[in-house]
Amino acid sequence: MIETIVIGYLNGRVQNIPAYAERQKNPPPEYLLIEKTGGNETNYIERATVAVQSYADSLFRAAEINRAVEKTMKNLTDLESVSKCKLNSSYNYTDTDSKKYRYQAVFDITFMEGE
Repeated sequence: MIETIVIGYLNGRVQNIPAYAERQKNPPPEYLLIEKTGGNETNYIERATVAVQSYADSLFRAAEINRAVEKTMKNLTDLESVSKCKLNSSYNYTDTDSKKYRYQAVFDITFMEGE
């Protein structure tokens, strides 16, 4: 799954901020939430749209983390299974439900899933 690939890649690479596939019951003050928002497959080549949400205690800090995510994701193609990772969009996406600051970066990723 592309979510597993992205989480594994980001963990330890973005200022030691943990990345998760779903919100934790007691999340740390800063964390990343990874979500696949769409995708398709043609001839065993998969394409996915993946959102990376950067949570923090201030809007500025969320923006800083988001920028670090953008820079780190540029190198996702270092992985043999990933042939393309392009930033689609990036914006303030403050979570009004949890009242937590967050930014979101959306990436278009082309990859081959292992067996």
